Amino acid sequence: MRSQLNLQQIRHLLDDYFEVEYSFRNTREIGEKLVRMEADEQAFVLDWIKRTASTHIEIAYQFAHQATRALQLMDNAMIEAWLVQAMDIYDLSGLHAALALIRDMDAFVEQGRERAAGSVFDEQVGVLLPFVQGLSGRKLKLAKADTLHTDGEEILLPAVMAHLPRERDNFLLYKAAVAYHWAQVRFGTFRAELVPYLQRHRTPDKALRCFHALETVRLNACIERELPGLYRDMELLEKRLNPGSKPAGWEQWVIALRAPGATAQDSLELSKRLIDGPIPKPCLFHGQLKPELVLAVAQRRIEREKAKLRVALKAVADELRQPNADEEPIDRFEISPLEGLELEQEMRIELLVDGKSMPVTDEVKNLLTSIVQDLGEIPEEYLTPAGPGEYDLKDIEEALLKPEDVWSGTYHEDGAYLYKEWDYRRKHYRKNWCVVREMPVKEEHDEFVAGVIYKYRRLLSSLRKTFEAMRDEDRLLKRQTQGDGVDIDAFVEAWADMHTGLEMTDRLFSRMHREERNIAVMFMVDMSGSTQGWVNEAEREALVLLAEALQALGDRYAIYGFTGMSRKRCEVFPVKQFDQPYDAAVRARISGIRAGDYTRMGAAIRHLTHRLNEVEARTKLLVTLSDGKPDDYNDEYRSQYGIEDTRQALFEARRQGVHAFCITIDEEGQDYLPHMYGAANYTVVSEIEKLPLKVSDIYKKITT
Repeated sequence: MRSQLNLQQIRHLLDDYFEVEYSFRNTREIGEKLVRMEADEQAFVLDWIKRTASTHIEIAYQFAHQATRALQLMDNAMIEAWLVQAMDIYDLSGLHAALALIRDMDAFVEQGRERAAGSVFDEQVGVLLPFVQGLSGRKLKLAKADTLHTDGEEILLPAVMAHLPRERDNFLLYKAAVAYHWAQVRFGTFRAELVPYLQRHRTPDKALRCFHALETVRLNACIERELPGLYRDMELLEKRLNPGSKPAGWEQWVIALRAPGATAQDSLELSKRLIDGPIPKPCLFHGQLKPELVLAVAQRRIEREKAKLRVALKAVADELRQPNADEEPIDRFEISPLEGLELEQEMRIELLVDGKSMPVTDEVKNLLTSIVQDLGEIPEEYLTPAGPGEYDLKDIEEALLKPEDVWSGTYHEDGAYLYKEWDYRRKHYRKNWCVVREMPVKEEHDEFVAGVIYKYRRLLSSLRKTFEAMRDEDRLLKRQTQGDGVDIDAFVEAWADMHTGLEMTDRLFSRMHREERNIAVMFMVDMSGSTQGWVNEAEREALVLLAEALQALGDRYAIYGFTGMSRKRCEVFPVKQFDQPYDAAVRARISGIRAGDYTRMGAAIRHLTHRLNEVEARTKLLVTLSDGKPDDYNDEYRSQYGIEDTRQALFEARRQGVHAFCITIDEEGQDYLPHMYGAANYTVVSEIEKLPLKVSDIYKKITT
């Protein structure tokens, strides 16, 4: 049982947490409040003061002043959620926004009541995002905002849906909102001449409401045809939220908008006639229309996608011409007819040359789909391959960015993978904290691999024979009901059971069994700056020997390098993916592995665990080749913080069925690797020149 702390003890802790020697904060008033609390309350509040102070002292200080009232208004779990949200806001938006949340405790409490039955965006986005990206048309993103709307690329949703008594129904509201705004983009709501019409109109707000009501009729008909099950749910939701009847005559006025060929322009034309009449009350999951915002985003996207498509078509044209270099280059592509495309479940757009369909990448398909959604067609100039040097896509992307995007993180995070990171001082994750990108490895078509094979030819011959034997190896199965021999251990136990009056088991035999290997292995190779020189060469030699030997074994494996600088630039380099053969390109990429920057291991482990889990295998291994402990350019990650985050990432991997092992040349590895990997899941190779010799031997041990 905890004992209650006195004022002196509390102030001693507070002085430490608030760093009063440098911050000159007075802890007496807070201490006097805390000394009146019960022992458990004191422990809880002091623990959270310590955690929040690790993020920012001012957040902790403001919480400490409000702790007594917080305990009156909220239970411990809700206080924890409040403080974690404040720290998350600090990570995302800075101190001012975090303090606003701490100071406005009443608003959080009210929101907490909503959350009790509500559906929370952060908890549901993992379900909603795959749902919307699995629908036809442009792959939309999801984000939080104060108002429900779309800009044509993202659907902006409220942080909490709490309009109905049950959480399941509130989740359905989210899903309905996502489907409705997807339909706006997919079925061309913003292709109507809406902005010029509103700019000319004497009452633009009224005109927009009328158009929105009519367009909703058309979109509902589209959703009913494409997603009939969800449409029925949406219809029930609308009746619950808007139980009133439609204006008299409404159904007759809008009947034409339900036809398969109806367009947004039809909705606009009809709105001009009905603007002075009554319209139905909008349903809350219909959100708001923001045509000016959609237009601004579309203008940037249209220019970008035109350039991307023409550059991609240039690559297709070059590839088609390669076998027949003497032929004239393809100067124009065609596409399949677009009639009837609007209401197809999938936008099947084919690229044609001389009337024949051409195989294209998913990127080209997505570009064609997006352009059709914006323009209703693919203009002829879009189908002309780009000329040499006509576009620099990097310049185009950067020119189209808003200046503030660089600072807000949009530039860095667009198209990347976001991963959480464990903050051991908070005892919580930092959400979407690390940005991971997969970067290409420069291929080096040199003599490196051939040189390694020659240098280690005798060892390689032995390794191949060893691995071939592993492939054909029989395994002894014990405690069988039938077999070729007696299992001595089982027999001894059964004999003892019989003499103590217990029933004797019939599993007394052993037999040999040839079992097919079902293993997937991810090799995670440290490419940090500290591997420059001989370490890098030894890593590459080890990979060559391993890859050559694995040809005889047949195990599925992938090789990824990793490096980076800061949480915003964590990079992984696919050297060999699981579905790629070990061919000349992979050999060239192994040769091209070069030292980079730092070793932020947690993000790399999470990403490669994700990649490993995309493969079906009975046994999954993540093997790290490294020369040191987690590190980054800032002092924070190279301390205990980095070790604890890496340990947590490995723990997450184990929970997902991935077994991790580390091979390091760091002689100090004994100090931190047992804490990260466990006592038996690492090995230290003390002499770097022996690394190529050891790796294959270690692989054999950990996979048998």
